[in-house]
Amino acid sequence: MTNIAVPRARDVLPLLLATAVAAGCGSSSSGPVGPATSSRIEHVVVIVQENISFDSYMGTWCTAPTGSNPSCTEGPECCERAPDRDPGTGIAPVLLDDAEHAAFDPIHLSVCFDSEINGGRMDQFVAGAVCGSSQRNFAQADAATVPLYHEYARDGAMADRWFQSVTGASSANDMYLVRAAFVFPDNQFMPEGAIGDECALNKNVASWDDPTIGDLLADAGIGWSFYVEGYDHMVDSLARGQCPAPDPACPLGIGVYPCVYDPSDIPFQYYPRFRDDPAYIKDYSRLAEDLASGTLPPVAWVKGLGFKTEHPGYGTTITAGMEFVGGIVDEIEASPYASNTLVLVVYDESGGYFDHVAPPPNSTVDGKPYGPRTPTFAVGRFARKGTVSHVPMEHASIVRFIEWNWLGGKTGQLQTRDAVANGIGSLLDPAETGTAVPE
Repeated sequence: MTNIAVPRARDVLPLLLATAVAAGCGSSSSGPVGPATSSRIEHVVVIVQENISFDSYMGTWCTAPTGSNPSCTEGPECCERAPDRDPGTGIAPVLLDDAEHAAFDPIHLSVCFDSEINGGRMDQFVAGAVCGSSQRNFAQADAATVPLYHEYARDGAMADRWFQSVTGASSANDMYLVRAAFVFPDNQFMPEGAIGDECALNKNVASWDDPTIGDLLADAGIGWSFYVEGYDHMVDSLARGQCPAPDPACPLGIGVYPCVYDPSDIPFQYYPRFRDDPAYIKDYSRLAEDLASGTLPPVAWVKGLGFKTEHPGYGTTITAGMEFVGGIVDEIEASPYASNTLVLVVYDESGGYFDHVAPPPNSTVDGKPYGPRTPTFAVGRFARKGTVSHVPMEHASIVRFIEWNWLGGKTGQLQTRDAVANGIGSLLDPAETGTAVPE
């Protein structure tokens, strides 16, 4: 997301019967269990990070020649390395390390993205776009900078054709995680009436009542939560009549994003049914409590404070983001939920960084343009170990998977991109899931 001053019918479903399917799905050998599922995956935790392109993190891990389009799916030789030279100017890449990441935030508004992509030529990220071009957009991290994500690619599963759902900034893309549809551009609006709105710089507010995956789950009696860091601190500060002080660990030290909770980071806050409902919107500290007490809901999203999301600029570091993500994964894998939980690590958008693979054509559902690729990893028991999936996917693919796994196998219930997006099955091991998860 960006912190510049840019204007930042519900289907009622029956309660699923608690009956496991023939392949042993919906039950596991150990750990707390939830409602019946279409596979052995009884919990999914989606960790939402920010503003990183595939090439900027994984382009040095992949070893297949740029443009070779390998068909194999096992190991680094089965995905294309990032180009050694920018296709538009011929310059060499900048090393994306903690210092570079902390110092520069590429412009990532939709109009800039559209021009940088340049009809799929991907040649105006460095120069020539109507806005946003910079030599620093052509940046690549090495193995020493992102060891955790190279490990997840090696030991878990990685998608190399996961595209941001729409060109533009974080809030627009976050909506595809829960609505699977375009709602508004860039970071145009804050959620109207949400706790924390009064402390944000953006004063343009709005709300919607379209159905979300949260509605489908709640109407079916399936529990879910969005865990967000800094939420309780915001609530407690406002109760004392003041906006919160910045988190002491935040390098920028200011009382707005990325150092305090920002309600625009939580797409459900735009929907009055769930806005600030403690049954669904929870402080990040509750995740550890729920893991320990056996009360983790079947579906969960997790978002850290901005300086832990890997959003570039603001003095933030890649290392802080990796520590946040790695800590969550380690907590889950050390809990009773390890045997029945799928962890997905996703990035809301590519942040203005260069990527060499052209996005697919505009969506046939909403007519909106896809943006560049972002890294996505499946972690844990259910990941197809060492696999690189070439199946084109996006955030709506997660919505489709949730529908399939927890809502009776029926996908497309929101009648948005969840009806057409590819599923995440190519990232998952059918021997572990107990069935073939749809791709």
